[in-house]
Amino acid sequence: MESEYCFQHKHILGIEELSARDICYILDTAESFKEISQRPIKKVPTLRGKTVIHLFFEPSTRTRLSFEIAAKRMSADTFNISASTSSAKKGETLIDTAKNLTSMKPDIIIIRHSSSGSPHLLARHIKASVINAGDGTHEHPSQALLDMMTVREKKGTLAGLKIAIVGDISHSRVAHSNIIGFTKMGSEVHICGPATLIPSGITQLGASIAPTVEDAVANADVVMALRIQKERQVDPLLPSLREYSAFFGINKRLLKLAKPDAIIMHPGPINRGVEMTFDVADGEQSVIMDQVTNGVAVRMALLYLIMGGEER
Repeated sequence: MESEYCFQHKHILGIEELSARDICYILDTAESFKEISQRPIKKVPTLRGKTVIHLFFEPSTRTRLSFEIAAKRMSADTFNISASTSSAKKGETLIDTAKNLTSMKPDIIIIRHSSSGSPHLLARHIKASVINAGDGTHEHPSQALLDMMTVREKKGTLAGLKIAIVGDISHSRVAHSNIIGFTKMGSEVHICGPATLIPSGITQLGASIAPTVEDAVANADVVMALRIQKERQVDPLLPSLREYSAFFGINKRLLKLAKPDAIIMHPGPINRGVEMTFDVADGEQSVIMDQVTNGVAVRMALLYLIMGGEER
């Protein structure tokens, strides 16, 4: 008989470190927490007495607020530190910042940083649990988990689906985590974008490169558009956003090539009229707001599980 499963991760650094069974367990746990957000009083004592620090060295609205709401709904004490208010502005290294913070005995540090691998570095030097809220162009595990949760809700399964991801693949940590995650769960991931925004070696993560956006979207169960991340581009990689929209923007005409019940996703923020048209973003097939709702549930699940889950 198979031994009883136990979630044993102290940190959430990337989808790459999670097994398919880990992912299923996280999604199942998130489903159970989703109900809490529907209550008149949206709070449970699950993490009472625990301290969560949000250490964000990059601007963020959705991810940061989602993590903060998740922690507070579980009664944890939360503290926010941004790049503009941290000692990093004075020349302090990330490790020194982390060691000073860990001296204050936090239980969890949630970090977003522009350098890939920063959460892994942090996890090697502190005793607290670390959650990666986005590191450079590497990974964004909680976003991929909420995306998988949303797809599983709408489709009933993750196995055997065609996932089309269109946009700036090179600079998107969301794309990288989703390719790894959906592939582990049995989906086929097809990516497409301007040649200058498709990184070499991306197929090693399990994705297929579609020759055209029409090929990527054809018979897709899920169509995910990504934002053009100009802030991460050292040199201009596109002639113009207008041209990108003409060739790669998701519109009603293109959407007709997908399956009739295909769903539309976007990790946000959306550049309306660039990655997708207004009628697609606000249409019946869009599940973008469901992604935001599920983000809180997934992050509640992550906080709960790395603090011991049922053992508490």
